[in-house]
Amino acid sequence: MKSLKALANKLADTDYQLEVLQREPERFPSFEEQLKTIGLFPLKPTGVEVFQINIGKMCNQVCKHCHVDAGPDRKEIMTQETMQQCLDVLAANPSLQTVDLTGGAPEMNPNFRWFVEGIKALDRHVIVRCNLTIIRANKKFYDLPEFYKKHDIEVVSSLPFYTQDRTDRQRGDGVFEDSIKALQMLNEVGYGKEGTGLLLNLVYNPAGAFLPPPQEGLKAEYKKALKQDFDIEFNDLFAITNLPISRYLDYLLVSGNYEDYMQKLITAFNPAAAVGVMCRDTISIDWEGYLYDCDFNQMLNLKVESKGKHISDFHLEELNQRSIIVNQHCYGCTAGAGSSCGGTTA
Repeated sequence: MKSLKALANKLADTDYQLEVLQREPERFPSFEEQLKTIGLFPLKPTGVEVFQINIGKMCNQVCKHCHVDAGPDRKEIMTQETMQQCLDVLAANPSLQTVDLTGGAPEMNPNFRWFVEGIKALDRHVIVRCNLTIIRANKKFYDLPEFYKKHDIEVVSSLPFYTQDRTDRQRGDGVFEDSIKALQMLNEVGYGKEGTGLLLNLVYNPAGAFLPPPQEGLKAEYKKALKQDFDIEFNDLFAITNLPISRYLDYLLVSGNYEDYMQKLITAFNPAAAVGVMCRDTISIDWEGYLYDCDFNQMLNLKVESKGKHISDFHLEELNQRSIIVNQHCYGCTAGAGSSCGGTTA
């Protein structure tokens, strides 16, 4: 137990994570070299359209696969001042049409609703990455489905599987039951229902050291099982590959699966998936307002290669010309059918 705790403490150090990812270059060819072989290095943006904002690492869950290492004990929360800076940038840059709010559980930020209302006042599409159980965690969250509906929020929620055992193993005891109740609450106000326009999309992450199965087939399985067993409906399912960073890297090292998993990702490298990676049209913003190419680079503290590295010094033209920072973890986004926050990319 002591050695596992020591490893977890090491993995909290982003420099150590990068050191692990860059081991054995003779076995694991660099991601940069892979991009060079297909003429895609340096990787460049296609044009920033999406603001993905992590408004805090506090969460009511502690999921085994979480690359944010979120949990109830995390204190990192975006301030209203930093949120206002984000709103100012959105107001000045109308091409930034989508705002994707993440955490932790973003709803646990005390200024979450104020921020959502500010973004909607600018007529932007808002995505909230809701872990579902937050809706059932406390009475003050029970009205979240109505709040989402009022502001036409796209809800994207993780549900590791459509059975209790697999979901609870990955996310904790009782998570499946609370998730089902939350999905039913969302359905009751119209989410996931045909003709309402209220989008409810689910996310699948593998529970072990393997790649997700084909997205469309998995979606059909989910739709059939959830409708049959719980009368639940949803719009789409996103199959997302677990990237070897933070808590998931911890799992891979402790279980002895790290080398095999990296080899799987490298062997499954897909040039078509590399063309469509999300970092080409997205900027990730952390709870302090610093800018990153993606949410995963954020967790490794790899800030953008740009003069303006903070939301207070945001220059869209400069960011559209930058070179995107890549490292070995990027194999996770380019394996098989590819992986992004919106599911497959190829």
